[in-house]
Amino acid sequence: MKRDFLTVWDLSSHEVAGLLERAIAMKAGKDSRACPILGKSVGLIFEKPSTRTRVSFEVGIYQLGGQTVCMSPAELQLGRGETIGDTAQALSRYLNAIVIRTSAHERLDTFAQTASIPVINGLSDKHHPCQTLADLMTMQEQKGRLKGLKVAFVGDGNNVCNSLIEAASRMEFNLSVACPEGFEPDQEIFARASAASQSKILVMRNPHEAAQMADVIYTDVWVSMGQERNAGEKKEKFRDYQVNSRLLSGAKSDVAVLHCLPAHRGEEITADVMDGPNSWVFDQAENRLHAQKALLEMILS
Repeated sequence: MKRDFLTVWDLSSHEVAGLLERAIAMKAGKDSRACPILGKSVGLIFEKPSTRTRVSFEVGIYQLGGQTVCMSPAELQLGRGETIGDTAQALSRYLNAIVIRTSAHERLDTFAQTASIPVINGLSDKHHPCQTLADLMTMQEQKGRLKGLKVAFVGDGNNVCNSLIEAASRMEFNLSVACPEGFEPDQEIFARASAASQSKILVMRNPHEAAQMADVIYTDVWVSMGQERNAGEKKEKFRDYQVNSRLLSGAKSDVAVLHCLPAHRGEEITADVMDGPNSWVFDQAENRLHAQKALLEMILS
């Protein structure tokens, strides 16, 4: 059976642990399986702009021995009225897997239901599971474990936050989400994760409470792609949710600071923190490459 990767829930905790171990080995150069997807073709469909997702997938697929076929809506008949299902069926006859970066998660679900090849979520409005694999890999590298860590996510309860909540439930680390009223993570995801988890997953208002004695502090942009029209109003509501030196002072001295990028320096995070000794932001960005290589090997080998 084909394996889709649309949310963190699509992998068991055992599979996530094995994937992270493999990704860390790949990063260290301990890779005895040369070109595990040799001769295979992976389609990349990007309906939204991308830097890290596109480059990390293209480079990773090349390093694994495969080839990429990059497509935008303007280059596909999707832009001229062809249904998602028809496109999925046709591309399934040519490709071995497809990575899709889109807006509505429902489009991704429809594509996956119709395609006969694996579909990977490169980002949707509801989930960002590939980013989360890189996040977990970074935490594993820096802290030596996931279980029992205290992670604070400060800012918008967006797709990155939703996937992190699923990961907390799967990998048993404690997660405190601090966000303004009206910007909470998805309630269904939160309820499911809380019910299935042996760890503590909390949503609160006070960012300093969330960050108290945290092992990891994580943030993301306040205004995501497509939300620019209400940027001024949103920034005003989030002004107390900045990751700065004052917030870090309440965390553990060796707290790891994460940001999935791109960052708006001076808004959700200050430059001194992002460039400081506690920042693992660019290691986290690099780990997109290694984690996705391990994922592709798992799905396509």
